[in-house]
Amino acid sequence: MSNVLLFTGESVGINRRTGRVLVGWPHVVQSLEVLFTTGFGERIMREWVGSFVPAMLGRNMVPATILAAKTGIFVAIELFEPRYRITKIASLSVDRLGRYAFRLEGEYRPRGHLGD
Repeated sequence: MSNVLLFTGESVGINRRTGRVLVGWPHVVQSLEVLFTTGFGERIMREWVGSFVPAMLGRNMVPATILAAKTGIFVAIELFEPRYRITKIASLSVDRLGRYAFRLEGEYRPRGHLGD
């Protein structure tokens, strides 16, 4: 008997910390984390993958910077993560130390990478 993997259309990947298999939503969360922590030009053979979010680190969180950060998040998701369609980026807080907290709201599309 051979091992057969039934293709359901959901994406499959490897957890970058544990090496275990990731299927579905956890794989999307990991992909978003990579997008938001990788600047353009940092990945060998994939220089175009990433976002402008790392460039925002260390900047004063004034309204213009917050808008630029939200734009960087939105553009990265639209360009590189078809399995998630963002509908809202809600600002939660900016504290005196310059930390910016936000919440992403959107739609999980498990077969988005297939064009569905």
